[in-house]
Amino acid sequence: MEKSDKAAHTRRSFLKIGATAGGVAAGTLAAPAVLAQSPIVMKMQTSWPASDIWMEFARQYTERVQAMSGGRLTVDLLPAGSVVGAFQVLDACHDGVIDAAHSVPAYWYGKHKAASLFGTGPVFGGSATTMLSWFYSGGGAEFYRELQQDILSLNVVGFMGFPMFAQPFGWFKGEVATVDDINGFKYRTVGLAADLMQAMGMSVAQLPGGEIVPAMERGVIDAFEFNNPSSDIRFGAQDVAKHYYLASYHQASECFEFIFNRDFYDDLDPDLQAIVRYAVEAASTANTASAMDNYSADLVKLRDEHKVNLHRTPQEILDAQIKAWDDLIVELEKDAFMKKVLDSQRAWVERVTYFELMAAPDYKLAYNHHFPDKLKL
Repeated sequence: MEKSDKAAHTRRSFLKIGATAGGVAAGTLAAPAVLAQSPIVMKMQTSWPASDIWMEFARQYTERVQAMSGGRLTVDLLPAGSVVGAFQVLDACHDGVIDAAHSVPAYWYGKHKAASLFGTGPVFGGSATTMLSWFYSGGGAEFYRELQQDILSLNVVGFMGFPMFAQPFGWFKGEVATVDDINGFKYRTVGLAADLMQAMGMSVAQLPGGEIVPAMERGVIDAFEFNNPSSDIRFGAQDVAKHYYLASYHQASECFEFIFNRDFYDDLDPDLQAIVRYAVEAASTANTASAMDNYSADLVKLRDEHKVNLHRTPQEILDAQIKAWDDLIVELEKDAFMKKVLDSQRAWVERVTYFELMAAPDYKLAYNHHFPDKLKL
């Protein structure tokens, strides 16, 4: 049955029929009008364990949806594994097993490596904020729709929110200073970062967040990254490694992905569609504020209470990452769609980041003036 043929059977049609029937019944049996006003329940699963701070970030989204809809749309928010695994939420949305998902595109890059360009692709000099702006104002949203709906024929619609801070290179049991020091390491990452690290001599395991520390304890991996100090401290990263390397080019421009089953989304009334969409932008601001608060506090806690050694990623490794990206881009651009996306991103970053860098003062200079000897870089 074609999508247009299903129109008579949509959720909206059902609700309208129910409302009409309720009206008839009210005239004869005085049935309570509230029966025609039952809220729509959106089942949303995340890719995060129940204890992860990102469940709280997802809840900031669901709270805004429920408040802005006046209770007409409620959200049943579920952690990873409640219905499907962390990496299976896209397929579950496509199949209608769940109505929505809170995840990241890197988790489905196995379907098409271009997925990683919408979060964990090459770093041309822009931040996650630069790339989120590209998504909404530089043509990225249409490329994303083309990949999901035209190339992969997925019955989903999605939006991006919360520009993440550049992710740490990760957790190591000992200090690393050169590319030779990490050669042969078994390392956890996801998306195109896996290709990048393999090019730098590592072997890579792509694991959901909840499986990382157990894998480290069993020796399945030697080192790992996930995303941020708050998630890492809740995982217990500090119990399996004591050297934490911040500032890396492997995943420096990622955002959350909010995915919806297309039939579910299309069946919503226009005002509810707008709420579902624009609540992403509202939650993005709330997520950023929460991340700044929690990530900074937890980084200090890791340093002072758990005696974790904090490092900036060594320059030799950063240089090697950029060179590895250069080589990887050549391979990625053999795919016509990926070349089109990368050309668009390069043009955006060249113009936008030129402005960003020209406009930005030296914040480090001012910080060191007011807090001398605090930042030892």
